[in-house]
Order: sequence, then C-alpha cells, then structure tokens
Amino acid sequence: MTTVMVVDDSPTMRAVLCDLLRDYGLEVLEAEDGLAAKQLLKEKADSPPSLLITDIVMPNMNGYELCRWVKQEFNMPVIMCTTKGEAFDRHWGMRQGGDAYITKPFNPDEMIATVRKLLKNPS
Repeated sequence: MTTVMVVDDSPTMRAVLCDLLRDYGLEVLEAEDGLAAKQLLKEKADSPPSLLITDIVMPNMNGYELCRWVKQEFNMPVIMCTTKGEAFDRHWGMRQGGDAYITKPFNPDEMIATVRKLLKNPS
C-alpha cells in the first residue's frame, strides 16, 4: 500500500486531509510539525512514504525547512498545502523544492488529482 505523510499543526486540518487520503486507499503517517515529521521520517528511513504533504506555517520547523530537508534526504515529491496564497508564496514554495502548491481551504478533487499525478497513479 502506498504511504503519504501529512504534516500540519492544525489537528482539524490533519484529520480532514488524512481522512480524504485514507478514503482514497492510501496509508497515512501524521506529524504535527516539521520537527516531528523529520524524526518520524528518520525512523521510517528503510521504508519512507512515497509523498509528503506539508503546511508551511508551523512551530519548531516550518514547511519550507522540512521540504528542503526531505528533498535532500529522500528526494520524494512534496505538496505544499497552506493558507499562504499570494503569488510570491507559491513561487517561494516551489523554489524550496515543492512539486505542487495547494491553498487552503483546498478542493478535495484537486488534492486527490495532485496526489495521483505525483504518485504517477492512474487509478
């Protein structure tokens, strides 16, 4: 089963996103900030998730820092999912290594389509 990691400091947003992904048939790992995600990814280094979805504004380690670290250590696709919706924010997120940028509140169909594209999963 394909695994996706969701990183967001909002328990509600994490639950919404995780439920959506599980309903789509994916296994989901959760973390409340970048630092917790980094620790969990180190623990799962032998079998890391196939995709990371991260908020940007979080305590301890923000999504930009996490994205750069993930790209360096695992080179997995990263979706930035954030309320920061200005053109500069999108540009900066992609410059940090993001493969896609989705603003909150997100459209569930758009999220699943983006996940499918990045996982190269046609189903």
